[in-house]
Amino acid sequence: MIVLEILLDGVFAAIAAIGFSTLSDPPRRAFPSIALLAAIGHALRFCLMQYVGADIATASFLAALAIGFGSLGLGRGIRCPMTVLYIPALLPMIPGIYAYKTVFSLILFLQSLDDPALEVQYMQQFFLNATVSLSVIALLAAGATLPIFIFNRQAFSLTRRRG
Repeated sequence: MIVLEILLDGVFAAIAAIGFSTLSDPPRRAFPSIALLAAIGHALRFCLMQYVGADIATASFLAALAIGFGSLGLGRGIRCPMTVLYIPALLPMIPGIYAYKTVFSLILFLQSLDDPALEVQYMQQFFLNATVSLSVIALLAAGATLPIFIFNRQAFSLTRRRG
């Protein structure tokens, strides 16, 4: 049952990543790599959160790091820039529910300006959800781009012809 949950998580992330990637019109040879990276990254984050007990920010960073290193290797094989592979693979991991709750609590805060107790409650919810959203997005970006800084020469040469 656990393996099925992990596989389903990866499959749905791969489908979402393929959908996101079609918007940026990558080469057709990139689609399998994008799907694989999204499936691995999202399944890794799922496992870290469900079975290891990691928080969403740490799990997202480690999953983005795996996607970043994977895009370095897969990009070399299909002669495609890393960003073409890792950006759509990261998009299914954007914490949409926290972003939604951020906006919703802001609206509730603005509607409850007459009640100080509710103001405080909604403002706390706003800052909590905004902090989670921004932290996860920042760590996704950091984790995916870190391999570029570590292997700068290899990342730059992905689309360059040799010899």
